[in-house]
Amino acid sequence: MGLFGFETPAGRSLRKLTRTSETERWLHPTTHLDTDVRTAQSLAMSVTSPSSRSAPAAAAHPLLRTLLAKSSPCVMGILNVTPDSFSDGGRFNAPERALDQARRMIAAGADIIDVGAESTRPYIGAQPVSAEEELARLRPVLADIIALGVPVSIDSMKADIVRFALEQGACLANDVWGLQRDPAMADIVAAHGAPVIVMHNRAQVDPAIDIMKDISVFFARSLEIASRAGIAAGNIVLDPGIGFGKTPQQSMTALARLDELKHFGLPILVGASRKRFINSVVPSEPGERVGGSIAAHLMAAQGGATIIRAHDVAETVQALRVASAIEALR
Repeated sequence: MGLFGFETPAGRSLRKLTRTSETERWLHPTTHLDTDVRTAQSLAMSVTSPSSRSAPAAAAHPLLRTLLAKSSPCVMGILNVTPDSFSDGGRFNAPERALDQARRMIAAGADIIDVGAESTRPYIGAQPVSAEEELARLRPVLADIIALGVPVSIDSMKADIVRFALEQGACLANDVWGLQRDPAMADIVAAHGAPVIVMHNRAQVDPAIDIMKDISVFFARSLEIASRAGIAAGNIVLDPGIGFGKTPQQSMTALARLDELKHFGLPILVGASRKRFINSVVPSEPGERVGGSIAAHLMAAQGGATIIRAHDVAETVQALRVASAIEALR
């Protein structure tokens, strides 16, 4: 099974599933996108019980099969070509600097480069940009990054941006609203047959909710949307959205209880890099949170994460590989 007991997703189409007891664990239809806590509690009671879990089969998409075959989690390097990202805004918004950073991350061992052209700051203060502005930031650099030969994901909540990037040769879509913000997103992803990262998010933080129940309901809704669009189950990766719509305590809870998401039978991505919850434990600025990021990512890997999204690629790759080597000697 390898380090951290990896499991890989079911290679079947959600569209072909019928309403059996198995599919009820996957899908929980609802007509509203804002998560209802009472519904979340009901769903989580059914989908998180040990008896409801089953071992998933192999990933359907060739790219995910390759990435998930590694003995330790693969690493997604973050490349923000924005002026205002919370950690590195403005450092790589010039095309030549963005390309140099992509090369450095690849040399450090990144398996995927995640390119974003709109800040989705996980706290307050993100400034929405138009699709035209987002495209203007991507056009000068995206094709050159793709040409480096490492899989590229596009981090965008806009379907038109994802379509542009996939047509340029990007391999994955990374939607911080889990197919629930732009109604065209799921159809665009399905039409291209691309893997998609479905991230949990909330418009408002609510300290009173059980965040894991909320995440479970959100993912069930996303999977229903994917089903209707014809996105294959083996093309979906789940991301609990550390820092997004969560208190620092809820972000840490999501990490501590990550294994509760295994019942979906899908790969899990975690991006805890430089997030604010680290500051709540040890006061620090974003650039001073490498140690906390690595600690969180090692815990995430132990909890079942198969993809780690990080700013500090070299340090993250080293930590994961050393942990894997030590684990192999047990």
